[in-house]
Amino acid sequence: MELPDIITRLPEVALPFPPEGMRAYLLQSQEGQVVFFEIYADAYIPPHSHGGQWGTVLDGKVELTIGDETRCYLPGDSYVIPSGTIHSAKLVAGTKFLDYFEECDRHKRK
Repeated sequence: MELPDIITRLPEVALPFPPEGMRAYLLQSQEGQVVFFEIYADAYIPPHSHGGQWGTVLDGKVELTIGDETRCYLPGDSYVIPSGTIHSAKLVAGTKFLDYFEECDRHKRK
């Protein structure tokens, strides 16, 4: 599954973690942000926390550790990360997912 042009024409995100092998596109509002992620190489996002986050896997697999629980999410699966909860992720090449962040300034444009 490829993300369509209406998504890939959005501004790219300046990722706060090593961006090798991934690209992200930002849809911004005053209430929050939606970010569409494309993963080209296996990646690891180290433990961190921020405001609330909701996401869904579009393609591939995301292994999330949210607090003390680790779970694999597949296409169609959704997850919620409560505000302030420490979480990390293992991302498999070929994965695509989208996240909604309640903070309107969580990610910056590239």
